[in-house]
Amino acid sequence: MPRSPFDQPPVAAVRVIDDPMRAPGTWPLSVPAVVQLMAGGLELGPGVTFLVGENGSGKSTVLEGIALAYGFSPEGGSNQARHTTRRSESPLSEWIELQRGIGASRWGFFLRAETMHSFYTYLEDNPGKTAEPVFHEMSHGESFLAILDTRFDRPGFYCLDEPEAALSFSSTLALMSTLQRIADRGGQVLCATHSPVLASLPGATILELGPWGMRRAAWDDLELVHHWRAYLDAPQRYLRHLLD
Repeated sequence: MPRSPFDQPPVAAVRVIDDPMRAPGTWPLSVPAVVQLMAGGLELGPGVTFLVGENGSGKSTVLEGIALAYGFSPEGGSNQARHTTRRSESPLSEWIELQRGIGASRWGFFLRAETMHSFYTYLEDNPGKTAEPVFHEMSHGESFLAILDTRFDRPGFYCLDEPEAALSFSSTLALMSTLQRIADRGGQVLCATHSPVLASLPGATILELGPWGMRRAAWDDLELVHHWRAYLDAPQRYLRHLLD
């Protein structure tokens, strides 16, 4: 189903709610990307947006805050899933609200690599009307691919936190095909990733997070891409400093 030029994305923008209880300098307001988000909000266009950056740059914190503000469970799943084991999320979702696209789909899915195991248990304990794959009997990567087949099947808002963690190179390419299909059908994707392969999806918006906060970047200009290219070109330049 091709995308209509009149379709609006499920989430058009992230807006800040004034909260006098916020304490500057405390987590997550110690993260530059979160500070920038709180200062001016964030416009989200249609299609796929990637958040890239080093560990601790705020990718997952920003993604989680937006996902929770949309209505997802903090441990992932569809927007109907309600399960939790241990609260660890930041209060960011309480400080923001989402400007929804008029007439856009309300469906969505939050794929969070670190909590998918508990989500599979939740599905087993709460069976639906249709038969589900037995995710716990699959390999890590196979279960992720099965989620793509069974949940990423319609327009909506999809949040993914480092989905490449379970995927091989070829499976990452399959994920890229899925994300492109969602975008072509009018869906919207927000994805935090460390994968230069995944971030190379044509037409995607890339936000690079770091000490500067958040900035739009071209794939060729990403520090992530520069580091991988340099390493694959000459691994020993890196390894001799680490292993000697």
